[in-house]
Amino acid sequence: MRGGEAPEKEEVVVMEEFLGPQAEYNEEEEERKYYRRKRLGVIKNVLAASVGAMIVYSVYMGLLQMQLILHYDMTYREVKYSNLGLEDIDRKMLMGINVTPIIGLLYTPVLIRFLGTKWMMFLASGIYALFVSTNYWERYYTLVPSAVAIGVAIVPFWASLGNYITRMAQQYYEYVNYKEEHVQEQKKLPKGACHSYIIIFHSVFHIIFHLSFVFAEFPMRLVLNDYLHESNHILCNVKTCGAAVSGVIPGFNTTVLTRLPRSMLLIQVESVLMGFAFLGMIIFLVLCGAAYRPTEEIDLRSIGWGNIFQLPFKHLRDYRLRLLCPFFIYSGFEVLFAVTGFSLSYGVCILGLKSLWLLIVVYGLSCSVFSSLSLCILRLPRWLCLMSGAAVHFVLLVALLAWSLHIKEPPIKGTWYLGPLIVITVLWGLGTALNKTGVSTLIGMLYAEEKERLDFVYTIYHWWQAIAIFIVYLWSNMPMRAKLSILLATLLVACYCYWVMEHRLARDVRPRLPRIPRPRHKVSSLA
Repeated sequence: MRGGEAPEKEEVVVMEEFLGPQAEYNEEEEERKYYRRKRLGVIKNVLAASVGAMIVYSVYMGLLQMQLILHYDMTYREVKYSNLGLEDIDRKMLMGINVTPIIGLLYTPVLIRFLGTKWMMFLASGIYALFVSTNYWERYYTLVPSAVAIGVAIVPFWASLGNYITRMAQQYYEYVNYKEEHVQEQKKLPKGACHSYIIIFHSVFHIIFHLSFVFAEFPMRLVLNDYLHESNHILCNVKTCGAAVSGVIPGFNTTVLTRLPRSMLLIQVESVLMGFAFLGMIIFLVLCGAAYRPTEEIDLRSIGWGNIFQLPFKHLRDYRLRLLCPFFIYSGFEVLFAVTGFSLSYGVCILGLKSLWLLIVVYGLSCSVFSSLSLCILRLPRWLCLMSGAAVHFVLLVALLAWSLHIKEPPIKGTWYLGPLIVITVLWGLGTALNKTGVSTLIGMLYAEEKERLDFVYTIYHWWQAIAIFIVYLWSNMPMRAKLSILLATLLVACYCYWVMEHRLARDVRPRLPRIPRPRHKVSSLA
């Protein structure tokens, strides 16, 4: 019996050594490694969302630009689509893209909370891919519905992106300070605790995203540029450029192509763009993690769909959002003016269509590089970023108001004006970078401790931008001086309202925030 007990005791000892605490196991070290992996995951999410958005918009803007140039050419329309009425299709397509987003405030929060932030970004990127696919078969019933779908997706896509980047900053703070009591108990973050991460993450996002202007010009530069006429043909009937222009470019030649691109070449270009559109979708799907914990997602939906629908309107009671609305509108004005107003009525009107890609590339690089300047908010007052961008744009708007060119004996030497146009483009990109990054960062900082409100406030921000896009669409035939005057007036009002907001915050005036109802969880009892 004693001989049989010894093996049993040895087995018990071995089992205790196996199941008991390991001498080499350091719980604190393992916990530290776990949260380090979590922090790396958050950085991966930010980079993935930034690259995904950059790819999606590179494809969208590049295809739309190439499509509009081809459809503008009278020979292309008559030879390839003589009885389709491409001009009318393009007008309705632009109307769908620019007009539909004005109703975005009605459905965006409901969509984001129903689908989740990550899945909303994925679905919206799929709609952009759908728009690319419809260009294989250019018909009214393919192009116009897909353009309307893009108009529906614009506000949810951008509201989800702003919400996602800010949430990543909050998560990064939680993973850095995982030992803090308020983090372990999932309480509201201390005021200003994650501001530095918000500044850094939004800066990184805009540095990467603004490269979309650069990559969007690849189809134009590598494919379409070889088929364009020289400036002396395209601009032969143009008499005025700059501030004296009414519309876009009066007298612009309706024949811009020297010869028609082969259909197979266009299909190959669209296939490459389609591949990148799918790549953007896959990045959102595979590399972007969830913005909220599963329990938080349930709580966000459980306040009731009626409340979710009403809360964006109720948040407009907050004086901070009301006073930032002029900046939201100006933010939409100035980007579209740079890529449609200045680049066409000043750049193309003087240099010719072959130089359009250069101006847009310079603008995109300038926006990307100067977006890093918003990191100065880490050490300097936050108003410096927005006010610096506004000051740069104020000077440029005054200069553009005074710059008009009357062409008496065409063709003019467009290269004489290339240097000044490049300088203005770079400076405008500087102002755009400080403006876009500054506004997104400011919203994140104001609502950093209110993670259940982020989708509402970013929806309001991008909805006002959609209103600005709609206004720019309406003013296309107005005189250039009227457009510049509207921009200048909006900028001055935005600066004044922002100063009032900061003054009230300095006086510690409490904003009127709507109460968010407590989650209502349905509990089913088994009889």
